[in-house]
Amino acid sequence: MTEMAPLGRRAAVEFVGTGALVAVVVGSGIQATKLSQDVGVQLLANSLATAFGLGVLILLLGPVSGAHFNPAVTLAAWWAGRRGGEGPGLREVAAYVPAQIAGAIGGAVLADAMFAEPLVAWSMHDRWAPHLWLGEVVATAGLILLIFGLARVGRAHFAPAAVASFIGAAYWFTSSTSFANPAVTIGRAFTDTFAGIAPASVLPFIAAQLVGLAVGVVLVAVLFGRPTPAAEDVVVPHGDHHPAEAAR
Repeated sequence: MTEMAPLGRRAAVEFVGTGALVAVVVGSGIQATKLSQDVGVQLLANSLATAFGLGVLILLLGPVSGAHFNPAVTLAAWWAGRRGGEGPGLREVAAYVPAQIAGAIGGAVLADAMFAEPLVAWSMHDRWAPHLWLGEVVATAGLILLIFGLARVGRAHFAPAAVASFIGAAYWFTSSTSFANPAVTIGRAFTDTFAGIAPASVLPFIAAQLVGLAVGVVLVAVLFGRPTPAAEDVVVPHGDHHPAEAAR
């Protein structure tokens, strides 16, 4: 058991971690388009880089903040722990979510700078279609189920590999390529590159992700039941004792 880091440090970790994640997503997408004209190869490179980068970030930063990197995960952690006081409180939510969004925007700008792209260019990549929104519901619900399901069965230590593997797979099995993260969705609107999303497509994606969040929370309750006191002590999703590692 380790002492909880100050809230300011945890918020800084969420800012840096989310920024680094988006830099990986956007930067690998730019690199992929420079090296290949095959869209399948581009997506493969983008998904592999994202999975590897996410796993490393969770492993490194999870012990400090829980490595949420995702408002959906932060909100799910708050909801799951609101009765027992084991999850983040509203004060932590209010610190984490803006840090994640700001980090995501900064990560997109950093990736653009590294590849000599315009620092801020609104994406022209339209992602407006009901089947894409369904893909986001599935991706986000699966992510929440995985993270909190692992906590319920006492296997949260597998989260870095499991979450990274899920996101890498979801790039391919969801129609939306698995954004599954409101902060990352906002950040990716700031880059007119392979991984971008048009600003007009952002709100429907976030709405679908919030629906997926609700579905995931319900699935955790249905499949695993109410947590026992022992299970609740396995993972504290805001970083008190062990990381509740999270997501893209």
